[in-house]
Amino acid sequence: MKKMLPGFIAMSLAFLMITMPIHTANEAPAKFKNCTELNKTYPGGVAKDAKVRNVGGKTKYKPFVSAEIYKMHTNMDRDKDGIACEK
Repeated sequence: MKKMLPGFIAMSLAFLMITMPIHTANEAPAKFKNCTELNKTYPGGVAKDAKVRNVGGKTKYKPFVSAEIYKMHTNMDRDKDGIACEK
């Protein structure tokens, strides 16, 4: 069991690295045309900070938290709750 633990941890980290969207300091976040496009990358939408709560009802996915990306897409936050394109 102890021999399997490092392999399990390595596989878990590899999975997270593949599935999570990551922006480097040199790479500017993308500007999306509409919520359909944004939700392909961020299925739960984009929140301006971790403390905001959805006022539009129950959602399927947890939003990705990024003030920079939210600021670029504030026009897509129709209910003005701090989450753009929540699903």
